Amino acid sequence: MLNTLKAGLEHSFTYQVPVEKTVPYVFQESDLFQAMPSVFATAFMVGFMEWACMEALRPYLEADECTLGTMINVSHQAATPPGMQVTAKVRLLELDGKRTLWEIEARDEAELIGKGTHERFTVNKDKFSARVASKLSR
Repeated sequence: MLNTLKAGLEHSFTYQVPVEKTVPYVFQESDLFQAMPSVFATAFMVGFMEWACMEALRPYLEADECTLGTMINVSHQAATPPGMQVTAKVRLLELDGKRTLWEIEARDEAELIGKGTHERFTVNKDKFSARVASKLSR
């Protein structure tokens, strides 16, 4: 990771919610999910928030690095219908070696939809992939 990364970094990221990111698409084999309203799913909102942090980190990573989410603590406060845009604003709260801690706020075109914190670790892609592959060989 480049040493120019500093706490206080802010980034905004916008995404238009397609129908495929609504609750019935979370686990399509579940009748319980299928019966839910077609609104931006919490599971996909969490992924969107992670994505915003990943985009903020992108310019600071070496070619052989990636970041992994290790903790997320967010609320999902309002429903967003498909077709609306959502924007995540992220701010780097802490930088401790390869660990970053982010504050996140997400809004749709009408209101606040979620907020919280997210932790990521920077890792070497090849080493991480090798560690995961070794689980299969056990």
